[in-house]
Amino acid sequence: MITVSDLELRVGARLLMDEVSFRIDSGDKIGLVGRNGAGKTTMTKVLAGESAPTAGTVERRGEIGYLPQDPRVENMEQLARDRILSARGMDEVVAKMRQTEEDMTSEDDTVRDKAMKRYSSLEARFTAAGGYAAESEAATICANLDLPERILVQPLKTLSGGQRRRVELARILFSDADTLLLDEPTNHLDADSIAWLREHLRTFPGGVLMISHDVDLIEETVNKVLYLDAIRQTVDTYNMGWKKYLVQREQDEARRKREYANAEKKASQLRQQAEKMKATATKATAAQSMLKRAERMMRGMEGERQQDKVANIRFPKPQSCGKTPLMAEGISKSYGSLEIFTGLDLAIDRGSRVVILGYNGAGKTTLMKLLAGATDSDTGEVIHGHGLKLGYFAQEHDTLDTEQSVLANMKSAAPFLNDTDQRKVLGSFLFTGDEVDKPASVLSGGEKTRLALATLVASQANVLLLDEPTNNLDPASREEILAALRTYEGAVVLISHDPGAVEALDPERVLLLPDGAEDLYTQEYEDLITLE
Repeated sequence: MITVSDLELRVGARLLMDEVSFRIDSGDKIGLVGRNGAGKTTMTKVLAGESAPTAGTVERRGEIGYLPQDPRVENMEQLARDRILSARGMDEVVAKMRQTEEDMTSEDDTVRDKAMKRYSSLEARFTAAGGYAAESEAATICANLDLPERILVQPLKTLSGGQRRRVELARILFSDADTLLLDEPTNHLDADSIAWLREHLRTFPGGVLMISHDVDLIEETVNKVLYLDAIRQTVDTYNMGWKKYLVQREQDEARRKREYANAEKKASQLRQQAEKMKATATKATAAQSMLKRAERMMRGMEGERQQDKVANIRFPKPQSCGKTPLMAEGISKSYGSLEIFTGLDLAIDRGSRVVILGYNGAGKTTLMKLLAGATDSDTGEVIHGHGLKLGYFAQEHDTLDTEQSVLANMKSAAPFLNDTDQRKVLGSFLFTGDEVDKPASVLSGGEKTRLALATLVASQANVLLLDEPTNNLDPASREEILAALRTYEGAVVLISHDPGAVEALDPERVLLLPDGAEDLYTQEYEDLITLE
């Protein structure tokens, strides 16, 4: 299905991996794991043919279905259903059949006769593409991914980021792909959809390689693990399930530690002996030979593996502000005839903590964009109170300029900091050395999340608008942002499907969309977090 031979990947001058070889065969369910920035997303793009490797070869056989972290669609006017059907080339013929059916009801005899003749030809093409059985299959996938009819008949431009991503996942699963490459497939899925996806992937007859921080998904589906080692720039293959992999990797680490300790002990003895012999002119050559032997002995050896570095995420002490730094009065938003919400009022007091809940498509991200000033409301207004300093984290990283470098994004977010302080903030988020000169466009989803959070930290905001801030983060980095949420003194408005994030926020109030009803937050609302 996919054969990788002597793969080398670089981002700029930085080596991600070298001399990597593996296969994805039919029936393989592979979990690709490693810390954020290790190269998982970069590798997946190369496997999908979206970018070229620095060296080595990738041989593909059969159809590939690729779900990136941030899907981009050129035709945003396309209906969601047509986007899904396009995976099998059925979108055009279905659209023509719809138009022909309308023409068949025309009062013009000529138009009606032409339509009737054309319809039989279109129906034959439709049947050849799988026909009504394929359409039924697509409908089943959509139902299980919480894509009801009201969403399927909308243009993509009217959908939220989470809805568009579910449309792309439905499209990939509906395709005739022999191999699936899935980068964080459970993002924006509710609990029921995740449970369905686990079973679907487990029984999928082709090959699957997935990147996911959903441990339950990995544990219940994978039969092989590829561990991308960012320290050694290699990929270790474990032909086993997740639990056995965890045990085996721990044993491998212990073995490497023992081997290193033994080699270091022997090399140290050689160095000591060489130092003694250096003083004697007749033994100087032998001493040099001993030192070289000690170097060769340690070459390629590893000590106890360094703990994967984790971004030091700490939100700043907020700037002083008035009692109510942010308000919304009577705001409404519609896309064409589709009304998202109307007449919504909201007041964010100094230091308050609010969580926004509602089903996918209820307008949560739209509201956040309105509050952030990223889009305009149809009615009403968003009012900035005295001393407001906004910090906005967009779920699709819209606040980042992907054409600019990491450092340039930081300079735009915090022009009041000097170059040294800007680099210090980036360093605390694991962007060091030449990495600050990389364009944001080449960053993985996790790296973009870290950069977006770094710009928030530098901004000294007193109101944070956070839209799914834990998406794409590895477990250690996720814990860092949850700890930062717990200790932040400013106001926070949060959207999240992550129960841990809501728990860390400890919200005082909940805003329920699309109705716009406010209530004191209690544990009774916990079930709504994962059912969105």
